[in-house]
Amino acid sequence: MYEIKEHLENKNWVLHIGKVSTLELADIYGTPLYVYDEQAIRTRYRKLVASFSKHYKNFKCYYAVKANNNLAIIKILREEGAGLDCSCPAEIFLGKKAGFPNDKLLYSGVYLRDDEIEYGINADVPINLEDVSQIDRLVKKCKQLNKFPELISFRINPGMGKGNVEGNVFGGKDAKFGVIEDQAVNAYRKAQDAGFMRFGIHMMTGSCVLEADYFEAITKKLLDIAGRIKKELGIDFEFIDIGGGFGITYNKGEDELDIEETAERVTKAFKEKCEEHNLGEPILKIEPGRYLTCESGILLTRVTSIKNGYKKFIGVDAGMNTLMRPALYGANHETFIANDLMRHTKEEDFEKVSIVGPICENTDQFHKDKSFPQMKEGDLLAMLNSGSYGFSMGSQYNNRPMCAEVLVNNGEHKLIRRRQTFDDLTRDMF
Repeated sequence: MYEIKEHLENKNWVLHIGKVSTLELADIYGTPLYVYDEQAIRTRYRKLVASFSKHYKNFKCYYAVKANNNLAIIKILREEGAGLDCSCPAEIFLGKKAGFPNDKLLYSGVYLRDDEIEYGINADVPINLEDVSQIDRLVKKCKQLNKFPELISFRINPGMGKGNVEGNVFGGKDAKFGVIEDQAVNAYRKAQDAGFMRFGIHMMTGSCVLEADYFEAITKKLLDIAGRIKKELGIDFEFIDIGGGFGITYNKGEDELDIEETAERVTKAFKEKCEEHNLGEPILKIEPGRYLTCESGILLTRVTSIKNGYKKFIGVDAGMNTLMRPALYGANHETFIANDLMRHTKEEDFEKVSIVGPICENTDQFHKDKSFPQMKEGDLLAMLNSGSYGFSMGSQYNNRPMCAEVLVNNGEHKLIRRRQTFDDLTRDMF
């Protein structure tokens, strides 16, 4: 028997999201189309914050903008009290445009150019440096501008990492991110010598992790590194940021991350290690992206053609330019016939097919040789768990304009990003 997420509904065998019919949305806004449920985002944020806050009061949640950068989504999270994890100048720009104060932004760029470092300085936001070499470049730029950030942090690579796919492991020997453990003390010493007096410490080691014990172990590792820095340099950390990586389930049979257990184990380890290393009571920060927005979103796409070749192909109007994850990672996005859910109950009529897009690449395949109900041209498909790293990873490849985005909430719906036109493809060309 098929199962749908709790914020989705089956009404007369038509899939609804946020109490709105997916058929209605597709008819009004066209396809392909990203749809996000506002209440699902708010509910997930509140659950996450409540889970951590009841165990450690000095706690803050920063949303990773890279997961979904739509201003409407960012504003929802601002209203809920979140801060923002910004990976580039444009995300700082978006954060300020959405109304976030400077102290609710954290700038964590990777391999930054000098002008990108300058942008962070001029933006008056806390800066999280990614390598020892960046402190010299930062100081040089600060002297040129006669302006210094009030607070400096370093992103640490603690030598371990985990992810649901190999490309999403952000810690360990193969990861391009962060200051390695042996260089951590030196990094903060250089910052001290340059005159900085307020500090944080940060890490980001994985993506879509579903095991609570991993977060406990990696928290202990970072706190031990922070303790060594404190012992050798006397630094007091205003915040300790354990990053994100909190996972959601994409595949049937996976056990969901128990966020209550995760929060309890992380905060217990955090408090014990702070006491062991005399770190006081710094702010505990986390930086979820996927965990907050992924399950809120679906991608709607129409079946355009059915081809019986060496195998059966179901062609749809979304492609790898619309949703990159299946082509890039082999990721699975559970897919339903949104206009006729009843077909999913008749397993005797299932057949093995490949669901493919219109891009001129054979990697443009959402599902390969998988069992689905029989489909017809014109069917509306819904690809679940598309609220993170969907539109934000999209492109205009094959000269396909970017699709539209819609927000739904308790029976209401509104356009939050218009569909691009052909004129948009040439707007910046000369």
